[in-house]
Amino acid sequence: MNIRRLSLATAIALVLSFAIPMANAAPSARTTTNMAASAHVAKAAAAAESIKRPLLWKVSDADNSVYLLGSFHLLKPDDYPVPAEIDRAFDDAESLLFEVDPSEMNAPETMAIATKYMAYEDGKSLSQVLPKPTLEKLDKMMAAGGGSVQAMEHSEPWAVSLGMLLGVTQALGFKAELGLDRNLMERAAKAGKPTAGLETVDAQLKAMDSVPYDEQAKGLDEFLDDPMKAARQMQDMHSWWRAGDYAKLDREMRVEMASKTPVSYKLLDVDRNNAWLPQIEQRLTGSSKDDTLVVVGSLHLLGKDGLVEKLRSKGYKVERICDRCEIE
Repeated sequence: MNIRRLSLATAIALVLSFAIPMANAAPSARTTTNMAASAHVAKAAAAAESIKRPLLWKVSDADNSVYLLGSFHLLKPDDYPVPAEIDRAFDDAESLLFEVDPSEMNAPETMAIATKYMAYEDGKSLSQVLPKPTLEKLDKMMAAGGGSVQAMEHSEPWAVSLGMLLGVTQALGFKAELGLDRNLMERAAKAGKPTAGLETVDAQLKAMDSVPYDEQAKGLDEFLDDPMKAARQMQDMHSWWRAGDYAKLDREMRVEMASKTPVSYKLLDVDRNNAWLPQIEQRLTGSSKDDTLVVVGSLHLLGKDGLVEKLRSKGYKVERICDRCEIE
């Protein structure tokens, strides 16, 4: 089988909830790539999966449950309303647990933390860490849009990649403010339901900042070779997520990332899952009998390293909540 390499920028967009709004502050290339992406919208919309199936599991012990919901951090208006299963889980849960506490996501000092991690702390610059062929491609793309690499010199490759990817995805109609996690944060606030985070913004961005420069550079180089490939990947991932196609997402996203960028996979998925697991399990074993809805990027629920299988292996009852899956 010809496996397509999942770009690092696409992977970041799918696993780091705070990286999306943060990257809007990073320098990016506004070029003909964005116009080409706009032309791709109509075709992609026509091919979009119309049936919605959530990536939702219920994990139970003797006296309470935790719902695990796979989010997509960039969505479109027609992704709403959400499937009824998500509404039922939200109504049943007394509290919600996100990757990052909603209050921290919106705190004024948070952007300063993001800016710190986007920049270099070792005295390096973008032109120093990128291979010469990659730097030349970037310079050519920037020049086409009337910009220059100099504007990006203080940004690490992952921040440049993500900023450019967001330029493409925004042209495709994806918006961070429509992401499922953001939607449920707003719903929880209106309903007066307590919320919390599994990690801090600092911890999330530190994980991204720890990715080696060579993997960051490879991801940027691939984007520059074919920016529309990243657009197609995002559309594919969105369609599979919307259809609740667990097998396709696992094969094309998790397995691909683990194979092609193993250090990134360990830092962004495996290590964070391992850090989150005790906190989620505490919601089951603690004295409270309240139920919790846990909302994380979909990658964190997939495969042997995912939270679903990790909790199943501990002996909890795990069932997928999917009305249309049962019908079909």
